[in-house]
Amino acid sequence: MKGSESVLSTAAAAGMRVCFANPGTTEMALVEAFDATTGIRPVLALAEGVVTGAADGYTRMAGVPALTLLHLGPGFANGIANLHNARRGRTPLVNLIGEHASWHQAADAPLASDIDSLAAPVSGWVGRTTSAARAAEEFAAARQAALRDRMPATLICAADHMWSDGGVEAAVPEPPAPPAVAPERIEEVAKLLAGAARPALLLGGDALDGEGLRTAARIAAAVGAEVFAERSPARLERGPDIPAVRSVPYFPEDVLDALDGFSDLVLVGTGTPVAFFGYQGLPSFPVPDGTAVHPLADKGDDVRGALRALAEAAGAAATAPTAPPRPGPTAPSGALNASAVAAAIALTQPDGAIVVNEGVSSGGAYPAAATGAPAHTELTLTGGAIGSGMPMATGAAIACPDRAVIGFQADGSAAYTAQALWTQAREELDVTTVICANQRYRILEAELRRAGVDEPGPGATSMTRLAGPVLDWTAIARGFGVPGVRVSTGEELLDALRRAHADPGPHLIEAVL
Repeated sequence: MKGSESVLSTAAAAGMRVCFANPGTTEMALVEAFDATTGIRPVLALAEGVVTGAADGYTRMAGVPALTLLHLGPGFANGIANLHNARRGRTPLVNLIGEHASWHQAADAPLASDIDSLAAPVSGWVGRTTSAARAAEEFAAARQAALRDRMPATLICAADHMWSDGGVEAAVPEPPAPPAVAPERIEEVAKLLAGAARPALLLGGDALDGEGLRTAARIAAAVGAEVFAERSPARLERGPDIPAVRSVPYFPEDVLDALDGFSDLVLVGTGTPVAFFGYQGLPSFPVPDGTAVHPLADKGDDVRGALRALAEAAGAAATAPTAPPRPGPTAPSGALNASAVAAAIALTQPDGAIVVNEGVSSGGAYPAAATGAPAHTELTLTGGAIGSGMPMATGAAIACPDRAVIGFQADGSAAYTAQALWTQAREELDVTTVICANQRYRILEAELRRAGVDEPGPGATSMTRLAGPVLDWTAIARGFGVPGVRVSTGEELLDALRRAHADPGPHLIEAVL
């Protein structure tokens, strides 16, 4: 058995089923090993940002790590932005990076680089193979580290360790259990909530699944609290039987307004709210001066267990309070804006859909529209590095082939990783991408106004506009093998969405705003 075969067979034995790849010469032994190993599905992407973003989306939805296969330092560097998002979202995927043969590394060949330094900022664990005989054991250590740290782990695989004989499949350890929150902390927070004037719970991570939201609603009803969700969660569940939750706003002054008047803020699987950027006169941590912050469970803890224990300590009822039916949004008509696009998506999405929201400025309208939508999962941009939406939708569709996937997608960020459409077409994935085509970086226009630039000149304007030439998304989609249609009214968008959902497979709808 070659070292490459031992790595992939160990991955298969660990329950890993998909490898998103853009390989090169140093990965040829691993490419060959896919034919010698059953159970691992290789999925080719045309760009490394699609590889890493798809692995992120797959892992969020499948609950088991995806593999990536990347070519040396430059190939890995092309995928770093979406690995940044994966690290921020605490996604435990595993990167395999091909490296020059061990005896060739000292030659400083043209593609040689310091891969370890590139990988460290976006990985919780970085390691290197030492031989064909130990490669599988070293892979098992990478997988275990990813699961333990809830972050990407990176194994740098020397080409000769992969092509050489002597590989041995490694034993696969049980996934590590997340640390339990100390009973003393549970009791302390329960007492705090019982005596708080006006408490709030801020949920993140695993607390935003159906169980976590129902448990938080029980606690809130028992102690008179309100429940918030962190901004840009990795995964958020919604549905008629799941309590609705407010999201923390984007701009820091809006966060201060949302939290104004709360005496205490209990953190469950998330951190203290932090401003995306530093703004003059506004705090980095936008929490009102009169609001005390109390951690219950850290991001890597057993968050669900902590919520269950807190509900018991707080004397919460056994079931979440029944909420009145939530009506869906009004059907949009006439010219399109962000709210109209969000309403159309919510009104037409199939039951059990996965909505990948990278609308950037436009995507903020979706949560309000979605409160009355059928049961669904929303994935968002966790780390702020744009270009993740279309790849994440690709990975989510492979993880959940029985669920429709909808991409609520800004045009500017879609241009970063439009190659994802090719993989969607090749794999025949049921992904409907709705491009909000406003032909500008609207979030940058908002930031210019916040910086006091109300009338930007031609130089600044050229940095925020995508016109001249206008991106033709229907042509781009067709070029990658995906049928595309352009719409400009609410009626046209509703019709296009219904037709796309009736015809499983990839579709793109360019919604002109």
